[in-house]
Amino acid sequence: MPRPLADLIRPQSFDEVVGQKHLVGDNGVLRRMCKQRHFTNMIFFGPPGTGKTTVAEIVAREAGMNLHRLNATTATLADIKEVIADSGSVFGSSGTMLYLDEIQYFNKKQQQSLLEYIEDGRITLIAATTENPYMYVYNAILSRSAIFEFYPLSEEDIAAALRRALDYLIKSTGKSKRASDEVISYIASCGAGDARRAIGLLENAFYASGDELELDIIKAMTPKVVGAFDRAGNVHYDLLSALQKSIRGSDPDAAIFYLAKILEGGDLLGACRRLQVIASEDIGLAYSSAAQIVRACVESARELGMPEAAIPLAHATILLATAPKSNSAYLAYAAAASDVAAGKGQSVPDHMRPFHKYQNYKYPHDYPNHYVEQQYLPDDLVSAKYYTFGDNKAERAAAEYWSKIKGQK
Repeated sequence: MPRPLADLIRPQSFDEVVGQKHLVGDNGVLRRMCKQRHFTNMIFFGPPGTGKTTVAEIVAREAGMNLHRLNATTATLADIKEVIADSGSVFGSSGTMLYLDEIQYFNKKQQQSLLEYIEDGRITLIAATTENPYMYVYNAILSRSAIFEFYPLSEEDIAAALRRALDYLIKSTGKSKRASDEVISYIASCGAGDARRAIGLLENAFYASGDELELDIIKAMTPKVVGAFDRAGNVHYDLLSALQKSIRGSDPDAAIFYLAKILEGGDLLGACRRLQVIASEDIGLAYSSAAQIVRACVESARELGMPEAAIPLAHATILLATAPKSNSAYLAYAAAASDVAAGKGQSVPDHMRPFHKYQNYKYPHDYPNHYVEQQYLPDDLVSAKYYTFGDNKAERAAAEYWSKIKGQK
């Protein structure tokens, strides 16, 4: 089976890697760690096609370790046991490194099976994921690993990889073909931050074109559905951003225009997801029912499919654009998340733990108005304030109610 072109031209050193300068550039943290011969367990997270596998292979090469590759979508405990057995053989005498792709697909038991071996150093783990590792990776693995984020590649980064791919195709086939800067730039934009996707498109265009890679042929492989809405990614996100900002700015005409651009461009799922976010991020507590209404419209749209799906989504869009606005819940979460990221509030107060262990919890329903004053936040956050009532009718009413209940003036 032919190897993919992206694999054939995979960089062999940090100098050849495109993008990720914060990790592998001259002063990149991973490059510096390797230079100091410090090889620890690592978690790489970021979008597809951004170099996670490539960098893992280079790190293994720098370490001189025997590298095993597993993909969590297909790997089993038996595969892990085989890697563990190899670590104790002559092949593992220089150290064993396991590259585990898509670790989020391993369940807790499978992840736990690695703990003993990464803890005592028999296996050095590099796990990769496209998801937030703090949500999908077992805490014990996280605490034993350094975590590195990979960013989407810029068009300039991808263009450099495309030039390398074109040179390889010319040498390997003996066919001298040219590609203008315009063509390379277009293919790079179609990658939407993913070098692998762009290289695959270049390869197909190479074999479909004559002496020069033809833009029309490439566009036929990435058809524009309407206007400038194509698969380039930047247009896609621009339109979703414009939709949200128009709704946030209470402009129903602009909002419905951008919704039409998105839907006629074929991105029903993107519109559905963004409208649900807007309902809670930008309308929020000013009109809490909006989230339920939008959810119902989205479910209806998904069931109907296009073109009828546009009708309930138009309903949702106009509702959101003309509704009162509040981002108080969004801001409250952001403030709390900032304290979490800073490592605050590690211990829950004793009386907030399960009642069968701690008896000094005051049950609010036993008190007048179902309220009693007591400490809820951790000791180091007792005075923290995350939520501030908004100035809309709904939140003003809630503020007045709670001032009365809590005996505040």
